[in-house]
Amino acid sequence: MTALAAPPAHTAQKNLTLPAWPITALLALYPLWWALGLGVLIFPIMAAPMLVLMLRRRAAGRPLVLPPGFAWWGLFLAAVVVSSAALGADPAGTVAEHASDRLISYGYRLGLYLTMTVLLLYAGNLTELELPRRRLVKLLGWLFVVTVAGGLLGMVAGTFEFTSPVEMLLPPGVRDKGFVQSMVHPYAAQIMDLVGGEKPRPAAPWGYTNTWGNNFCLLAGWLVVAAWASRRPLRKTIAVVVLGISIAPAVVSLNRGLWIGIGVLILYVAFRYVLLGKLWIIGAVVVAGTALVVALMASPLGDTVNARMDNGKSNGVRSFLMERAIDGFLESPVIGYGSTRTTIGGRNSIAVGESAGCERCGNFTVGGTGQLWQLMFAHGAAGTLGYLGFFAYGLWRFRRDRSPIGIAASAAIVTSFSAMLWYNSLATPLAFMVLAFALLWRNDLEGDA
Repeated sequence: MTALAAPPAHTAQKNLTLPAWPITALLALYPLWWALGLGVLIFPIMAAPMLVLMLRRRAAGRPLVLPPGFAWWGLFLAAVVVSSAALGADPAGTVAEHASDRLISYGYRLGLYLTMTVLLLYAGNLTELELPRRRLVKLLGWLFVVTVAGGLLGMVAGTFEFTSPVEMLLPPGVRDKGFVQSMVHPYAAQIMDLVGGEKPRPAAPWGYTNTWGNNFCLLAGWLVVAAWASRRPLRKTIAVVVLGISIAPAVVSLNRGLWIGIGVLILYVAFRYVLLGKLWIIGAVVVAGTALVVALMASPLGDTVNARMDNGKSNGVRSFLMERAIDGFLESPVIGYGSTRTTIGGRNSIAVGESAGCERCGNFTVGGTGQLWQLMFAHGAAGTLGYLGFFAYGLWRFRRDRSPIGIAASAAIVTSFSAMLWYNSLATPLAFMVLAFALLWRNDLEGDA
């Protein structure tokens, strides 16, 4: 028998290389994916070639590197899997269903968590030659510009929507469901009555207003880092203009969690710069804050803020669901219930439920008003500890990273911690969290960009 010839050297070298196109296409073309109706679905779609490419490179002889603290994330994933054993349980005050009825929502979340794991590993294993960190920062900064553009669209054309190609391919019984609509039906804003009368709240291209606000905080820092790393003054000017314009949709969104997140982001960055001895940041924050207050007082935006602060219509529902999540956690503290649950009725009466004429009346989702509450209720102490432990360990492990990328990445993670009280992280916010972690990790491996 004739021995098989060894592959040419250039072929082996090619197999050892990870191409940047899966992440570049994912981020740079996200507006296109949104318009096509793929939205968050593009993440598992792109995760498939990422996984194949990593396995191919590993088979060619280059090992897969795991990030520091990955054992925490492994604990979280294990907890998600083990918690599926409780899918058939019906906590007090929730709608009774069979475990099989909850498999779709459970499988959706598990699939996205695995997708984010692949994204983390792929982004972290890319080298500077394959995908420069500054290029990844520019892609994330670009998505902040997209977020602001979507916010402006929601302000001026709140009822704008259209049927996407993917939506056209779905059966009517599937595409008409609210959850499916949020993924495949592009729309500019959610129309809600929070301050007297229905008003549009920016959502494009992230599906929900809360997700829009969460991503606003996670991405804002990357625009600043990308612009100030450039030698072109025009890019700095454009960044300042975009940040100034972003105030309008941020206020009109009526998103108090976003407002708090911006405050956390600014205070954390200022704190880090003060530790570096750059005390000028204090003056910059004071000047910027004063300018913002003056701008709000001199424009109708100030009235919008006051109206939202005087109308906390969602407070009662959030408190009700937080109590249900804590009660559920105490009933099943180790592994949780595997997924969310639907309450019987509303917070005032079990007789109040959603209907065709009032989809938001009762039957609320326990674990749907904040990642922390969902972790506690769905995956218990084990899942909560693994999830929070991974990102907290990353903050501690990379605490000495004083580069602009390092500070922006850690600021994004810190901001996400505050957002966990009222925002859920799947799918895009968690994607931006793991990419921030990957940038910290790569800084640690390769030095400052």
